[in-house]
Amino acid sequence: MTELGSVSWPPAPIRTERLVLREPEARDRGVFIELLASPEVHTYLGGARPRDDLEREMPRVPERWPGSFVVDLDGAMIGQILLRRATEHCRPAAAGNVDLGYLFLPRVWGYGYAAEACAAALAWFAGALPGEPVVLTTQTANVRSMRLAARLGFTEVERFRAWDAEQWLGRCSPAKPSG
Repeated sequence: MTELGSVSWPPAPIRTERLVLREPEARDRGVFIELLASPEVHTYLGGARPRDDLEREMPRVPERWPGSFVVDLDGAMIGQILLRRATEHCRPAAAGNVDLGYLFLPRVWGYGYAAEACAAALAWFAGALPGEPVVLTTQTANVRSMRLAARLGFTEVERFRAWDAEQWLGRCSPAKPSG
């Protein structure tokens, strides 16, 4: 995965009705570790990483690169949105496109935060790189992620088998900002 290209980074914080998407800060380190060590979060992502390894390896300010947004609710990190160029994606239909990924703490699942945050990130992306499509890959067994992809406007490109599970690849072209 590589950077997004000529986008100005970091952008001003992106505010939605309930959330703020912002650049990661040192205070977010513990939540990044919690997300990456959570078996629930990583059920469909190949499994959690050992907390001890994460404590040793995680930089003081984690994931600080273009396309990495912290999702903040009332001043605290609850998740992460990732927009990364998929230069080495295993599927030709996705290679070179920007890939949307997201991780949220299990305690905030079911409140619509992922949809709100992803929609805001896609709107930002449409303004930064107008007309460029975005891809999303998820396991078909991940029903919540499949519903979110449909809600965000992703349409199926293909299904394939990888990492011992059926995968779904979708694509959307974020609407160009009006004005």
